[in-house]
Amino acid sequence: MTAILGVSAFYHDSAAAIVVDGRIVAAAQEERFTRKKHDSDFPERATAYCLEAAGIRPEQLDFVAFYDKPLTKFERLLETYLAYAPGGFRSFRLAMPLWLKEKLHMRRTLLRKLGERSGARVVFTDHHESHAASAFFASPFEKAAILTLDGVGEWSTTTLGVGEGNRIRLFEHLAFPHSLGLLYSAFTYYCGFRVNSGEYKLMGLAPYGRPIYLDRILGSLVDLKDDGSFRLDMGYFNYCQGLTMTGPRFHELFGGPPRAPESVLEQRHMDVAASIQAATEEIVLRIGRTLHARTGLENLVLAGGVALNCVANGRLLREGDFADIWVQPAAGDAGGALGAALFTWYQLLERPRQPQGRDSQHGSLLGPGFSTEEVAARLHALGADAHRATDEADLVEQTARLLAAGKVVGWFQGRMEFGPRALGARSILGDPRSPEMQADMNLKIKYRESFRPFAPVVLREKVADWFEFSPRHESPYMLLVAPVAESRRVPVDPEQLAVMRENPDLRRRVNVVRSTIPAVTHVDYSARLQTVDDDRNPRFHHLLEAFERLTGCPVLVNTSFNVRGEPIVCTPEDAYRCFMATEMDALVIEDLIVLKSDAARRQSTVERDRHLAQFQLD
Repeated sequence: MTAILGVSAFYHDSAAAIVVDGRIVAAAQEERFTRKKHDSDFPERATAYCLEAAGIRPEQLDFVAFYDKPLTKFERLLETYLAYAPGGFRSFRLAMPLWLKEKLHMRRTLLRKLGERSGARVVFTDHHESHAASAFFASPFEKAAILTLDGVGEWSTTTLGVGEGNRIRLFEHLAFPHSLGLLYSAFTYYCGFRVNSGEYKLMGLAPYGRPIYLDRILGSLVDLKDDGSFRLDMGYFNYCQGLTMTGPRFHELFGGPPRAPESVLEQRHMDVAASIQAATEEIVLRIGRTLHARTGLENLVLAGGVALNCVANGRLLREGDFADIWVQPAAGDAGGALGAALFTWYQLLERPRQPQGRDSQHGSLLGPGFSTEEVAARLHALGADAHRATDEADLVEQTARLLAAGKVVGWFQGRMEFGPRALGARSILGDPRSPEMQADMNLKIKYRESFRPFAPVVLREKVADWFEFSPRHESPYMLLVAPVAESRRVPVDPEQLAVMRENPDLRRRVNVVRSTIPAVTHVDYSARLQTVDDDRNPRFHHLLEAFERLTGCPVLVNTSFNVRGEPIVCTPEDAYRCFMATEMDALVIEDLIVLKSDAARRQSTVERDRHLAQFQLD
């Protein structure tokens, strides 16, 4: 037996993953255990979970693989600071303590965290090798082109390569500071959202605007070539030497200073969001065409933070030259932990790889799970009044009836998802046919900005009936956007739409009914798809079937089981606290159902008002 622990730490989303004899056994982000969103500390609890899930003691580990090369990254930081000296001194002063204390001594840190008895060999993989390995080695393809895009690793920001069998080869890269991820993050910052966590908000805001600034981006900020390579004019940016992403020339170019966080969104911000989204899609499409021409391969795999831009992914699948694409579900730095472990097994140890036609990610359901008996004991200790369904058929039937009646249901089943998306293990569900569901779930359940779209989850076998999405493809990890089918759209008065486009209240805009499933139809008729089959998540599939029998609709609203500012729930206790603190109507947790009493509903309203007081929602 060969056991390999992969670790990512000290940047954004710390995580651990364990691979035993080539099989992905477990993976989880540290934030889920500490309840600290985007926890970047060493993933001690995630590591402990992975070892427990594999039945491995630290001294039984053969390898510990870290997801990047700290010394090379430190070299890049020093060169950058020197190039901009003395301008970057404040940033330098803030960064150095952690580097000198932990990051430069990563081998020692890893072995210390595992304990003195561990004799594991330590491996450091290149950051983009980790991304590439997480995408290709977990994919269903024997051979594929590889594209990784993020902010920056050691020096690389984008890499192109190929994977075949048990080997990957990266043959071209773009280097820092020229970065698509950092470009997108600069606009995230400019529009008032938090860098490294608000990029998906920017993507969701883009359809409310028009790409009227696209020419300014491609004419002033970005020198984009036909092959997708580009250079940024660094005179507009501040991320190399300062503590902000953008500089005065950037602000002048787009008509004013950055939006203050939580302040009112103006049409200008929506147009800026639409423009950078359009630029990002154009860059990704050009790189994709170049990569296909150079490799001649029909399949593509993607990883890196930019690969979470599901709108760009959807266009790449629909308009690009590749027949199929597969995106690593944990495409960001958390997935680097898994990639480092897989790279060690296949590329360094040269073990054979035999794809079976499905990916080896196990639906990305790689986190902790709990038995019904364990859940019952924990809920009892919390004073929860739960009743047990007689069997699975009874459970999904009761849940489907609640949903069909317009109730919002917390759905906690099986092992927790690895990656940023809730995929039917730690989800909040609703009826997509309700015109009010989108705004109500944002404001009363999620406590977040009202403009944010929700994703539809749909039976894979019915996806082409509801969305413009080929039935030969799948989107099990909610990483592809597709338009709602023409047959499901409803006519909208053009004059009403024109008025709505100028209305600064996004709640008014989003509540215009555009389809028979308005709660998951964005203002541009797009939807971030999750397809569900009976193999990866059978109970979730059965719930969708039960809902379809009642309503004729095989689609549900699926959003992550958390509120704004908190990680997705991990344990039954996390789920119950979130349930009681929001206006969810029911909690379905393994075979148990908890319904909210009138007294609890009044308490949840008080808790909602307390939480909303912390934020000025747009």
